[in-house]
Amino acid sequence: LTSGAERPRPRIAAMAHDIEYSDKYMDDEFEYRHVILPKHVAKQVPKGKLLAENEWRGLGVQQSRGWVHYCIHKPEPHILLFRRPRGTDPQTGLVNGKAIDPTTGHVMA
Repeated sequence: LTSGAERPRPRIAAMAHDIEYSDKYMDDEFEYRHVILPKHVAKQVPKGKLLAENEWRGLGVQQSRGWVHYCIHKPEPHILLFRRPRGTDPQTGLVNGKAIDPTTGHVMA
């Protein structure tokens, strides 16, 4: 038996089930999507910090490669905003063989 203070973390599979994904939308340079986290998952997100890929995947977010968490919308911190350059290979996360900067989402020279 465990006390309430020692509750195990929710399993990633259970968390991933409750996460909502927008359709992709684009401008001339990037494709975008937003991911809506349920409250019990959003509580685990560090406040005011953009998440690295291993961090958002650790929350249960599942999407193809190349996406970068690029912006925090302060009124709705449970909504993660992602972008990647148009033309990104979803299997490799590369654009014409070039890597994507994990902090800006731009193609690295």
